[in-house]
Amino acid sequence: MQYISTRNLGVHCSASRAIAQGLAGDGGLLTPFFIPKLPGKALGDMTAMAYQQRAVYIMKQFLEEFSVKELTDFTAAAYGPDKFDTPAVAPVRAVEPGTYCLELWHGPTCAFKDMALQMLPHLLSASLAKIEEPRTACILAATSGDTGKGALEGFKDVPRTRILVFYPKDGVSRVQEFQMVTQEGANVGVCAVRGNFDDAQTGVKKLFSDEALREELAGKGYFFSSANSINWGRVLPQIVYYISAYCDLLRDEKITPGQAVNVCVPTGNFGNILAAWYAREMGVPIQKLICASNANDALTDFLSTGVYDRNRDFHQTISPSMDILVSSNLERLLFFLTQDAAQVKGYMEELSATGRYQVSDRVTEKLNRHFKGCRCDDQRTKETIRAVYHRAGYLIDPHTAVAFSALERYREETGDATPAIVVSTASPFKFCGSVLEALGERETAQGLDAMDQLSAKTGIPVPAPLAGLRGKRVRFDQVVDKDRMAEAVLSLLG
Repeated sequence: MQYISTRNLGVHCSASRAIAQGLAGDGGLLTPFFIPKLPGKALGDMTAMAYQQRAVYIMKQFLEEFSVKELTDFTAAAYGPDKFDTPAVAPVRAVEPGTYCLELWHGPTCAFKDMALQMLPHLLSASLAKIEEPRTACILAATSGDTGKGALEGFKDVPRTRILVFYPKDGVSRVQEFQMVTQEGANVGVCAVRGNFDDAQTGVKKLFSDEALREELAGKGYFFSSANSINWGRVLPQIVYYISAYCDLLRDEKITPGQAVNVCVPTGNFGNILAAWYAREMGVPIQKLICASNANDALTDFLSTGVYDRNRDFHQTISPSMDILVSSNLERLLFFLTQDAAQVKGYMEELSATGRYQVSDRVTEKLNRHFKGCRCDDQRTKETIRAVYHRAGYLIDPHTAVAFSALERYREETGDATPAIVVSTASPFKFCGSVLEALGERETAQGLDAMDQLSAKTGIPVPAPLAGLRGKRVRFDQVVDKDRMAEAVLSLLG
């Protein structure tokens, strides 16, 4: 299968080249030429498979140049018992009748980014060998909270890679920040950026397009690659858990073969819900994709009006991983809906120049047919955490709460009783202060002590990876302005 740029059909490459490169040279996102359909009996056949086997089956559809043995080895290493605390890897929990939670936080950093970022290093290393790339990959990532630690942990001491993560100073939770700045590994670096996530993400994209910087790094034996979801190697493993969740519901007889489900995803950069859309295109009977946003609601407005407008106030919320105004992966969806790379390029140029663009009525109608956007402010997020805990005895983090709130609002507005999968993206122990406040605690402990307080209140043990943060040494304390990020890259590489 060939991969093409969302902005130029003349740009195409193999899967290994797309994964190694991360971003097309013209600034577009490398994406499959087509979405393969699952064979008719595939969903039923996969019900008896382990998660790792499902991953091999699904990813092979997109990675023709990778052997089954390679993918089998990769999935065994990425999703083994030394990385994930449950054999199910991504278990589906019945919370209430007709409502199921897909738990994506059982990996080494307690967030959904582990599902892709434990796999990406294997795909990238193999891709470098396949394309006979002699240089070392310098991986850049911007994070709104969870990608950073997931990428650092995934690429820690991986040969022929260096990784530098940028995060918005004061724009992530204390636990998220501590996870990053204490990261071990000889090939890793972490740097805070004065500004918000969009500043960090825009800065990383500028670094990719800085020809002088690329040439300087090439002279040192490096080339840029990406660990953000602009890299197809990040999106592909995410498709797996949506298909796997449907298979689990079939296996457990919660649904019947062919029965439709809705999927509700808390998202800011649009990569997670895009993976669900790809699963739908492959043949999973997903009826509605509910896009849950916090107060940074550019996606909610876009999905209803067809106008994407980042020219709005930026809000720091208690669901910081969604504090994003420019949703990069939306570009891939627009490419598939329009089938017009020139049109997509025009949208992106307009967004860069004016901060907004408007799609056609035809595209807006397609969006409305498949997607529904819902927003949730911090107060409602806290109310939802409290309500779900008291009603169902189920503890959720603020991002998952945004999704539960969105599903509730969607059902109230539409009366749609279709069984729904709510995507749970992080352990509540990564956001202890907000969760404790939601549960009625007036005083919360500082720093990592809040994890013990939440555990004492709920009787739920602190996840081992988070408990293990105690006593770790801070290794990274660099803070730069958004226009000085290149200096941080050169500092890392020496």
